[in-house]
Amino acid sequence: MDSALFVLNEDLLIRILSFITHDSDRKAFRLVCKAFLRVDSFHRTHLRILRPEFITTLFSKFPRIYSLDLSVCPQINDGAVSMLMGYGLPDWSRSLRRLVLSRTTGLKSAGLEMLMKSCPVLESIDVSYCWGFGDREAAALSFGGSLRDVKLDRCLGLTDVGLAKIAIGCQCLEKLSLMWCIEITDLGIDFLSKKCTQLKQLDISYLKVTSVSLHSISSMEKLELLAMVGCGIVDDEGLHYLGKGCPSLQALDVSRCDRLSSAALAFLINGHPSMLQVYASHCFHEFPTKVIQGLKDLKNLKKLILDGAPVSESFFKIINFNCKYLVEIGLGKCKGVTDKGILQLVSGGVNLNILNLTCCSELTDNAISAITDSCRSVLCLKLECCNLLTEKSLYHLGLHCSLLEELDLTDCFGVNDTGLYYLSKCTKLICLKLGLCTNITDKGLYCVARNCSEICELDLYRCQGIGDDGLYALSSGCKRMQKLNLSYCSEVTDRGIECLGHLPELSDLEMRSLLNVTGTGLTALATGCKRLSELDVKDCTSIDDSGFMALAYYSRNLQQINLSHCAISDVGLCMVMGNLTRLQDAKLVNLYNVSTNGFEVALRASCVRLKKVKLIASLRLHLTPDIVKTLKARGCRIRWD
Repeated sequence: MDSALFVLNEDLLIRILSFITHDSDRKAFRLVCKAFLRVDSFHRTHLRILRPEFITTLFSKFPRIYSLDLSVCPQINDGAVSMLMGYGLPDWSRSLRRLVLSRTTGLKSAGLEMLMKSCPVLESIDVSYCWGFGDREAAALSFGGSLRDVKLDRCLGLTDVGLAKIAIGCQCLEKLSLMWCIEITDLGIDFLSKKCTQLKQLDISYLKVTSVSLHSISSMEKLELLAMVGCGIVDDEGLHYLGKGCPSLQALDVSRCDRLSSAALAFLINGHPSMLQVYASHCFHEFPTKVIQGLKDLKNLKKLILDGAPVSESFFKIINFNCKYLVEIGLGKCKGVTDKGILQLVSGGVNLNILNLTCCSELTDNAISAITDSCRSVLCLKLECCNLLTEKSLYHLGLHCSLLEELDLTDCFGVNDTGLYYLSKCTKLICLKLGLCTNITDKGLYCVARNCSEICELDLYRCQGIGDDGLYALSSGCKRMQKLNLSYCSEVTDRGIECLGHLPELSDLEMRSLLNVTGTGLTALATGCKRLSELDVKDCTSIDDSGFMALAYYSRNLQQINLSHCAISDVGLCMVMGNLTRLQDAKLVNLYNVSTNGFEVALRASCVRLKKVKLIASLRLHLTPDIVKTLKARGCRIRWD
């Protein structure tokens, strides 16, 4: 070790490590020397693993682990849990506080009960999207008396009986998500509200509950956040109940609740002047002045999301004069959003960080100029389909908004290479969406790649002026790229895809219909991008088995793949489906070179871990009933296209 490093004791190294958030930087840190590796091992608190048999070894290496993610572990089932627990309580389970079991379809009530009893201090568990999770499994969760955060999204077998079990056994609950648990009724919510009096956050989105449930919820004195997106049966009476109850309520999401009126929302606001967040997207067909006046009471409002609602000049004036702490506003697809309105919104000292102006087609460069003059700390700006914007808008953004991290310019055909040159001064950009911007070329992309080295996500969907030179620039300047969309960029060839092989952190790539890309390009991509977890090569008809074989050999982290309309053969498909041990989602429509027997063998090779598969409808008549039954029994959702 360099003598200068001796000055850094362990406490200092731990402090330094706490400021390093990026995965690649942390990896570089622990590769410096054994002392740095030891500090990283001691500092690490979260593990995400593929094979459960390594848990004991890993916990001995990382003694401070309290969070475990088994969501990508296809082998986790009751038997595996039994082996892990052995006799008595293993050391690693005694300190576990957070457990992620999302999509683990093999784990049933016996295994869950064993886990609950073996993890005495477990506070958080996620069993969302677990096929077959029902009342028995809920009863197993009820043994987690210390649980404070439970996520049950899309547990379609859960009924009021199971919810009651959880409510009785887990009375310390503070956060509960029941989104899409469609068997839950008013009865279950009423019982929950009586037993779990400590609840602070509750999500009942897309449940078939009525205003009766809101009457029950209104008695929860500590509830701070309520999400009820898509509760289409709830009416104004429900909001009136909330308006008179829930004294601690600070955040409410009533998006897509079709039977609610803006007047009912105004009544609720009047009863909760300390509200901090209001989400009401695609909910109201009118927003009269009387209702807008009610917003005056929300002096401390920080987030206001009204996507799809009609707004007027008076709305912008009221927000401007009263909501001085507002940091985020959502006006996507709102009628009445004009340059004058935006000027009124931002000119009174409101320092917005996040603005969603998607499909506000009347906005011009003047609106963006007003935003950049007044909101210089803006972090996120969504301008999709704002077709009147030109390069002048990007000039103002580059000049004033140096902190900008996310920008959506999808389908803004006024964006050109000059505009990207101006925009490249926003050097902190992390996410940039340029899909359908048909006037940009490699020249503009070069400017962005040269100056915006922090970019992790880039969307170039149908940008037909982008080719290999642009991808070369990206591979040289944007080493932290994780998500990239190149679909229908018809100028891209093997040379460009080979350049992407130099992006070590690339994990999500869409490259549909790149007809000039062959097996050579895919081989280079698979060899270089070892972290690739999602890949879409639909309609890449020039890629042959050589590319898919390389994918099967090198891309062991792939979890989702779309091979539809590709030229893969029986052998290639069997290799891909058999070798990719983390694969959970596969789209396999119209594979003309694959026989029925090829599909059968490939599906059998992957049925243990597949969660979703998409197949052409005609194949349903030819596959053996046994393979279809096996897939469904293991929790795989089959979509027949």
